[in-house]
This record gives sequence, C-alpha cells and structure tokens, in this order.
Amino acid sequence: MSLLSPSNSAAREAAARASAEAKTSAEANGRASNGDWVSRLSPEAQRASQQYLREAHALGIVPEKMPQHVAVIMDGNRRWARDRGWLVIRGHSLGAKTTRDVIHTCAGLKIPALTLYTFSTENWKRPAAEVVALMRLITRNLRQELQTMHEHNIRIQHIGRRDGLPRYLLRQLDHCVDSTRKNTGMVLSLALNYGGRAEIADAFRSLMKKVQAGLLRAEDIDEDHISNELYTAGLPEPDLMIRTGGELRISNFLPFQIAYAELWVTPVLWPDFSKSELYSAIVDFQKRERRFGASPT
Repeated sequence: MSLLSPSNSAAREAAARASAEAKTSAEANGRASNGDWVSRLSPEAQRASQQYLREAHALGIVPEKMPQHVAVIMDGNRRWARDRGWLVIRGHSLGAKTTRDVIHTCAGLKIPALTLYTFSTENWKRPAAEVVALMRLITRNLRQELQTMHEHNIRIQHIGRRDGLPRYLLRQLDHCVDSTRKNTGMVLSLALNYGGRAEIADAFRSLMKKVQAGLLRAEDIDEDHISNELYTAGLPEPDLMIRTGGELRISNFLPFQIAYAELWVTPVLWPDFSKSELYSAIVDFQKRERRFGASPT
C-alpha cells in the first residue's frame, strides 16, 4: 500500500482530527471532577459505576492510582471456539460480549482511556469468510452499542488505516465517532485495521511533508513531534497493557506508545476474561513500582 495514496492521506487527516479531539477530551477529563463525569451518565450507568467502584475498593484498588490508559490485546477467540469444536465466528461473537463488559467496567472505574486491538493489518491474512464475518460483526456491534456508549458518556475514536475496510463498516464507524464526539467520559479507541509499524510510517510521512513545506526543520524533530503525529496523539500513553491468551508478545500493537507500559499477561482466553481478571490486572499494576529508568526508591 502506498503512503502517497489519496485514501491514506484522508486517513491521516481523519486521524489528525481524531487526535485533536482526543486531546480536547483528555484535557476536559483531567479538569472535570468525578461528580461532573458521573452527572453525564444515565441513571443505570451511574449505578453500575458505583458498583464497580465498590468492588474495586473491596479489593484494595486506589482510585488515585488508577491507570490512565489501558490497552488490551484481545486474544483467544479462535482457540476458545476450536477447543469446543465450534466455528471461530462463535468465539468472536462471545468475545464481543467480553469486550462490552470490559468497556463498561473501565468507564465505570473512570479510567480516562481504553484502547482495544480490534483488527490488525495482519488479520487480513485470515480466511476470507472469517474476515467478512468479523467485519459484519464489528459493524453490528457498533450499531447496537451506540446508545450504550452515550449512556456511559464514552467517546469513540478509530485508530488505524481506513484503506481496505468495507464501506458499510466505515459508515457505521464514522456515525459512531461523530455521534459521540461531545461525550466527555472515557475515550474508547478502536484499533481497527491497525498496525504499529504502519502507524509509525504514517507519522514519519506526515513529518516529512512538514519539513518539505518548511514548517519544521529535520534536526528539530524529537520524540514529542513523533508522538504528536501518531493516531493516539492527545491521549496519555498506555500505562497498563493487558494481553489475554498467554502469548508473550505485543504483536505490533502500539510499539511506540508502550515504552513504559506495565505488561500484564493472562492465559485466560478472551471470551472467558471477566471483570475479576480486569480487577486483578489493576491490583497488580498498583503494586508495581514504576521507575521509568530511575533507581529503585
């Protein structure tokens, strides 16, 4: 795929708009009180949030030490289905329920940002029938869950390339992004047709254009310039990355952003992942001493 293609340029412009909106939302979340965040929830979502916070408190989770950005590699849907002799799409369908529960729990815990590895650029290598079924499943879930996103004050954004995604999915995705644009709670980033190396290549292409236009000197480019051109610009860097399914690798997911993220891997397959595992990951996260290269205290 050429980085010079018009569709990729459009994707970069869309990513830039989403990044600016993410920054505005993140800043608003940082200024907003807990009361303001909760006041925008539906009554049912408020009750759910209170329940999640009570459960977290009982486990010793400290609200002030909550991760600011949780990234999740949702692995194991296919293995879960095959272990039971079922079609893989059934694993994806049941995994979607887990996704819904995790989104609600993170929003209820007032975690500012959640990024889900929904479909990677490498996933196109899977059987065509499975890919089509996944695209339709994602589209249907976006449509069905939109009202719930509003009730939980969640803002949706897409990170990844638009090239290759079916038009019907893009229409629904754009509708969800536009519809939730003014929500001020958790920012839910759907990494869809996402690849970390592709993201970095896109960022460098954007920086190169600025250099060629005389807006930036090549020798002035630093980490902040690169970060500001990534799809996730404006969001806090992930401080907790969760991977289900037991594999000990990041699979080209947010390679630039997770430089100092705490990694938490569980053998539990995604359809079986519950809020209990999520709480366990947060408890473990809060116990770790994050030194960012400094000496232990």
